Amino acid sequence: MVLTDTHTHLYYETIADKRTALLQRCTDNHVTRLFLPNVDAASVPLMVDLVQAYPAMCYPMLGLHPCSVKENWEQELAAIKAAHAQHQIYAIGEIGIDLYWDKTFLNEQITCFKQQIAWAKSLKLPIVIHCRDAFDEVYEVLQQEQGDDLRGIFHCFTGTIEQARKITGLGFYLGIGGVVTYKNAGLDNVVAQIPLKHIVLETDSPYLTPVPFRGKPNESSYLTYVAQKVADMHQTTVETVAEITTQNSKLVFGI
Repeated sequence: MVLTDTHTHLYYETIADKRTALLQRCTDNHVTRLFLPNVDAASVPLMVDLVQAYPAMCYPMLGLHPCSVKENWEQELAAIKAAHAQHQIYAIGEIGIDLYWDKTFLNEQITCFKQQIAWAKSLKLPIVIHCRDAFDEVYEVLQQEQGDDLRGIFHCFTGTIEQARKITGLGFYLGIGGVVTYKNAGLDNVVAQIPLKHIVLETDSPYLTPVPFRGKPNESSYLTYVAQKVADMHQTTVETVAEITTQNSKLVFGI
């Protein structure tokens, strides 16, 4: 069985012994494919260091997170793009719009999002979308940019079945993580209605820790709890969920 964590910030753990233990727990729990998004220029070296240490397990992407879009976003994005010359990447991400914390830079977020979509298209790469309190804004951009050259993952999907169908209708996969295990989130009922062919799994570690570890730092090895919940919702086995979602990840990332 192979489980794929399509979205993890595992590189934030920089203490060698702790990082080694994290990766060993991934292996012990069959989570052997880890896709790593940076968030800004400063996080690129951390991500690259982990990829170089574990090249058989870790796959990098590059992008400017919407929460990192400030006055100097153009310089940040230029620095991130420059990093691509030295490193092979498998997606542009995570990118998108976030209106939860601050709406000040909405216009800049939209512009940056569109520029990075154009970058992804030029490289023939998928995008990994961050969307928080901004579904309508993100969906509008995707409608404007849709085409055979636009594909990817709607990371940390927590929306309604109607929203899910809108996103999958554009050819995107839905990234399902720890929130599906939360009792009052309601996401489990939505996931039950989404065919597995539209789903990939993720942790977003160290955030959004699944039950039974909620309240503690998340890690990629906990993806097994997400997979089990998805399996329960679809009345199937974890092995089946692992097989289908890993195959989906291969289709979207090309590896």
